[in-house]
Amino acid sequence: MTIQNSFCTFRVGNLHLGVEVLRVQEVIRAQKMTRIPGSSEVVRGLMNLRGQIVTALDLRRRLDLPETDTADGQMNVVVRTSDGPVSLLVNEIGDVLVVDRDQFEPPPETLLGSTRDLIAGSYKLDGRLLLVLNLDAVMKVAA
Repeated sequence: MTIQNSFCTFRVGNLHLGVEVLRVQEVIRAQKMTRIPGSSEVVRGLMNLRGQIVTALDLRRRLDLPETDTADGQMNVVVRTSDGPVSLLVNEIGDVLVVDRDQFEPPPETLLGSTRDLIAGSYKLDGRLLLVLNLDAVMKVAA
């Protein structure tokens, strides 16, 4: 019997990323945010999610990707962490993908610098590569 993993997928820049479905609370459209003076450039601000204050992280900045025009809109992937929900700002939401766990590979050698440290591994898909985001690493540096 093959063991499978399910991932909520999304695009940030030219990267196709995924987070384990069980870590995702919800996916929502761009929300109004309040900037936190003196915070890291990765922290885009705070947003009110039905009465709960949630920190929003710019995943593009966290992954050291080049600046882009944000006029194309952003989406929020709200994930569960040990400190409560955190929103990851992404460019586009993808599908939920189910992959065989035995096809998991280490991060590609082409990923360099801090981006490599934030990727737990990868899955080769038809015509693209799914990079699995290491949420714990993303949260540690952004904290």
